[in-house]
Amino acid sequence: EDGGYTIGPVVDASQTFPFLSDRRVVLVRNAAVFSTKDACVPLVQYLEDPLETTSLVLVWEKDPRPNKQSKTPAVPKSLADAVASCGGVVVDTSPGTGKAQGGWLDERISGSSLKLDPAARRALVDHLGSDVGRLPALLEMLESVFGAGTKVSAPDIEPYLGVSGDVAPWDLTDAIDGGDVSGSLDVLQRMTIGGGRHPLQILATLSNHYLKMIRLDDPDIRGDKQAADVLGMKGSTFPAKKALDGARRLGSDRLAEVAALLAQADLDLHGAKAWPPELVIEVLVARLAGRNRSSSGSRGRR
Repeated sequence: EDGGYTIGPVVDASQTFPFLSDRRVVLVRNAAVFSTKDACVPLVQYLEDPLETTSLVLVWEKDPRPNKQSKTPAVPKSLADAVASCGGVVVDTSPGTGKAQGGWLDERISGSSLKLDPAARRALVDHLGSDVGRLPALLEMLESVFGAGTKVSAPDIEPYLGVSGDVAPWDLTDAIDGGDVSGSLDVLQRMTIGGGRHPLQILATLSNHYLKMIRLDDPDIRGDKQAADVLGMKGSTFPAKKALDGARRLGSDRLAEVAALLAQADLDLHGAKAWPPELVIEVLVARLAGRNRSSSGSRGRR
């Protein structure tokens, strides 16, 4: 059992012979709720000798409950091995990342029965953010509203888009580092409402981001490679370069202010202040962006 979800009924259904048909199809949505080795033990045991008349389909989607899984976890090795051993097939329908994701989006939008103009395409992609898995269902809904073959524009589809999708954490830190208070709050809203991220998750992202800068606030650190060594980073030095540039831009005094803001927000999120968690994190983001905006004109002590 996983907080209300039980894998037992899945196994029971899979072991049941079909009635008035040759096969029984068992479809399991959001199967990633059973992402631990222990949780999927009964299913692994069933797959050692599966019923030949059952077609079991596991859709490896993340937990639909708020604040349970920020991203889809990996399939446990024991389950993946059991699927392979019994002759099962794994179909990867993920949109990928980078160019692959862009191609996946273009292919799905072009394959729609709607004729979206360029502005509508951009509005749709911008709205989804990193939550691109929502695209098929969203296109299906728009097709049912407008009808096949209809030419639609951005203003046409905007009333039907709903809450903007989640975005990557670095979209928030980039907006803050750029001193964009309004943009930072917009990104924050997409992460908390569209992405279902808890304020404590946001705080952890911001703390990790600025901790790197604080560790690099040392005049003896020169160059991206040395910064990467200090942070223990392997491969590309680009993340270390960003952190080093941030440390130099803010300076010691400003970084001390940032550390104090993060510490106070942590206390407030744990009850020090009678504010809703969402308000605590909004105020923190606005203050951090404000510190970065003022740092462009002056630099703190090093």
